[in-house]
Amino acid sequence: MIRSPMGQLTQYVTAYGLPLIFGIVLLEQLGLPIPAIPVLIVAGALSMGSDLSAWQVLLVAVAASLLADSLWFALGRSQGHRILKTLCKISLSPDSCVRQTESVFERWGMPSLLVAKFIPGFSTVAPPMAGATRAGLGQFLLYDGGGALLWAGAGIAGGMVFHRAIDRALAFLASIGSTAFALLGAGLILFIAFKWWQRRRFYKLLRMARISVEDLRRMMDEGQSPLVLDVRTVKGRSVDPRRIQGAAVLDVYNLDAELKELPRGREIILYCT
Repeated sequence: MIRSPMGQLTQYVTAYGLPLIFGIVLLEQLGLPIPAIPVLIVAGALSMGSDLSAWQVLLVAVAASLLADSLWFALGRSQGHRILKTLCKISLSPDSCVRQTESVFERWGMPSLLVAKFIPGFSTVAPPMAGATRAGLGQFLLYDGGGALLWAGAGIAGGMVFHRAIDRALAFLASIGSTAFALLGAGLILFIAFKWWQRRRFYKLLRMARISVEDLRRMMDEGQSPLVLDVRTVKGRSVDPRRIQGAAVLDVYNLDAELKELPRGREIILYCT
C-alpha cells in the first residue's frame, strides 16, 4: 500500500503538531517574525480528518501565548519605559510601535488586550505596556488569556470551516516537496527585507529632524527660547515621568485646536515617546 504525500504530511503533523504549535506560537509572541496564524489554520483543518484535537491545539496555543506575554509583562513591570524603548528599537515597524500601542491603550486600557493579537505590532508591546502601568497580574491574565483564546480560536475555527480548500493546498505543497519550503522561506525573507528597508528609511528621516539634548541646552543658554511641546500621551508620561523644564503639554487628540494657540515665529521642538 502506497501512502499519499498528504497522508504522510497529516501523520507527521498529528504526531509532532502540538510541540510544533507551542514552539511557533511562543516564538511569535516573544517577538520573532514567525507567522503563527497560518500554522493554527492548518492545524484546524487537519483536526477535521485526523487524531489531532482542535481543543488540544487551542489549549497549547493559549498556554504558549500566556507564557510569552507573562514574561513581557514581568519585564515591563521591572524595567518600565526602558523595555518599551528597547522593543521599539528592534521592531521592524518602529514608526508605529509605541504610538499605536499608547493610543490604543490610552483609549481602551486593559480590555485592549482582548484584541491586541489582531493588531500588527501591538501584540508584543501591549503586555510590557500593561506591566509598566502597574496593572494587576490577575487582571492582566484575565484579559490577555481572553485575547489569546479569541486569537487562537479564530485561526483554528477558520481552518475547520475551510478545511477542504486547505487540504487541497496542503496536498499541492506536499506534491512539490522541498520546493514548497523554499518558496515559503523566500517569502518570509522578502517580507523581513521589506520591513527592514522601511525601518532604515524611518530612522533616516528621524535623524534629519532630530535635535540632541546638548543642542537644546545650547539654544536655551543662548536665549533663543525655543517652544518645547511634550506630545506624549497620558500613558506615555506615566510610564516615563521624565520632563523637560518649561515644556508645555500638547493634547495630540485635540491637535487642530491646540495648533491654533501656538505662537508664530518661534522654533518649535516636540518631545515625543
